[in-house]
Amino acid sequence: MIVHMLRFAFKDGTTEQQKAQVLALMRKTASVESVSFATVGQSLGDPADGLTHAYCVGIEDLAALERYMHDPVHLAGDPEILPHLAKIAIGPDLSDDMAPELAGEIMALHEKKAALHPEWAAQLEPLLETHVASEPPDRP
Repeated sequence: MIVHMLRFAFKDGTTEQQKAQVLALMRKTASVESVSFATVGQSLGDPADGLTHAYCVGIEDLAALERYMHDPVHLAGDPEILPHLAKIAIGPDLSDDMAPELAGEIMALHEKKAALHPEWAAQLEPLLETHVASEPPDRP
């Protein structure tokens, strides 16, 4: 099982209606066939980090993760979700698969998606909390 988590904050000025729509789109993505379990809602982390909401999905294996990343529902939702977000923190992701190469394989899937969908990658990259202008994001 691969557990993928995002913590995020909405842009200032995002209305409650827009927030509800974004969360609904996230829940739709989290309900695709390749997701085993999910939750979307408030972040219970340190309020000082400014990350108010969270998205967490459990995905059975790498094959399911690849299906999830390229699912039409996921691909259609991100362009409607990302413009409303101020920042995203990815992870910490985790897995019960102890293979030492797993993180690299997950990153390779992310890089493949970014290459296939450069407009998505360009929209996501500036939102990543760990983003450094000269370096790519370190997590899918």
